Amino acid sequence: MLALEQSAVRNRLLRRLSADDFALLQPHLRPFVTGMRQGLILPHMPITELYFPEAGYASITTAGPSRIEVGIIGPEGLVGATPLLLGSDRTPYDHFVQNAGEMIAISAAELLAATEASPTLRRLLLCFVQTLLIQTAQTAFANASYNIEVRLGRWLLMCHDRVNGDELTVTHDFLSFMLGVQRTTVTLALQLLEGNRLIKARRGRIAILDRAGLRAIAGESYGVPEAEYARLIGEI
Repeated sequence: MLALEQSAVRNRLLRRLSADDFALLQPHLRPFVTGMRQGLILPHMPITELYFPEAGYASITTAGPSRIEVGIIGPEGLVGATPLLLGSDRTPYDHFVQNAGEMIAISAAELLAATEASPTLRRLLLCFVQTLLIQTAQTAFANASYNIEVRLGRWLLMCHDRVNGDELTVTHDFLSFMLGVQRTTVTLALQLLEGNRLIKARRGRIAILDRAGLRAIAGESYGVPEAEYARLIGEI
């Protein structure tokens, strides 16, 4: 298999690496196509691989009967970075593909070896961990402080940040699972956004029509982790 060239990758972390740091990872990078709901990291199981999304994105959710999304990672990040870089080999949370696309895998052992060899590589990846921790904290703030329309607007903006184009692949059932509310609640919130011509909802798909309008709906619930990513790493 030919080695990936840095100029050809779409993951923003990989693109922001120095040439020397990318060269440390390059022999160990393995691109693959992802499928919807494909498992990446299972709760309480040893992490053997990490994933740089190229297209599409992954969800981090709580495990057990009462499940809710606590994080989302797309081409701006690295799935599995937080537990591994903070000294653990596992996590209590489920990580799976929410929107199918492409990812680049690397073994946990090879990534750790590279971060031990390069302080600059480790620093950049820890900057991403910082942004993901802030995203999780912002999700807790949004869930505790805002109604479903605001939370839905924020979630749609976060997904829109991580796709090419304006269309998201998602069902009402999956939205209710991600946001931790009843399906009927999601349906009513979608109808409100659609009535204001912010989105167009079809079976299994949502088109973003007015991003600025969604930002107005989301208000202060959206933007804090995105600003932190821009400060530490670059525009998301």
